[in-house]
Amino acid sequence: MGALNGKVAIVTGSSSGIGKAIVLRLAKDGAAVVVHYRTRAQQAGEVVAAIQEQGGTAWLIQADMSRADEARRVISETVGRFGRLDILVNNAGKFSPKSFFETTEADFDALIGLHAKGPYFAMQEAAKVLPEHGRIVNITTAGTQLHFHGASAYLGSKRALEQFTKGIAQELAPRGITVNAVSPGITDTGVLTDQYRQIGLHGSPTQRLGLPGDIADVVAFLVSEDARWLTGQTIQAGGGIVM
Repeated sequence: MGALNGKVAIVTGSSSGIGKAIVLRLAKDGAAVVVHYRTRAQQAGEVVAAIQEQGGTAWLIQADMSRADEARRVISETVGRFGRLDILVNNAGKFSPKSFFETTEADFDALIGLHAKGPYFAMQEAAKVLPEHGRIVNITTAGTQLHFHGASAYLGSKRALEQFTKGIAQELAPRGITVNAVSPGITDTGVLTDQYRQIGLHGSPTQRLGLPGDIADVVAFLVSEDARWLTGQTIQAGGGIVM
């Protein structure tokens, strides 16, 4: 019996990278999983196929998670498909560093939409259907503590998500629903520039980059029964890059 047998989990942005590792891990633990993508249909389909080949249950959904109506739809269609929702992982995101002077209003709105507005309304919709002891996990970034140069709008949008985590955790606590954030450090998802690779290698006392599976393991713990006494926390999962 898997630790998540009978549970239904949504992982947004799960066609690749950290999101893919998370959805594969939750499926391995027995959850029926919703694999979400915005544009990478083929990659997302391959994730679903891999889960099904291992005997798991996976369903594919497309949505623009920067839009509140689309974020709500992901929740409602999942419940329509499976009849329930137990776990929401807000992972969809885009690392888009840009200097303060170069950032346009469109850049700003896109980042706030994807990292703050969309997750906020996904959580609001999910909270209507989550059972007692449901789980919400938000994926943020160690950069909110490290303050990378030239990424103020990106980091501000992720910092907002960390603050939402605390406030929403307080409101949902009477129902036993936990809300936590996981803050990865420099993680090797296959798209790192050499600059950030070097920051990761030299910034962590482990002297290695994080792997998507490292983050997935932390999320798997937070959605388990063993993490019932953790809520409103931002867990630094960066090999000590933030202490």
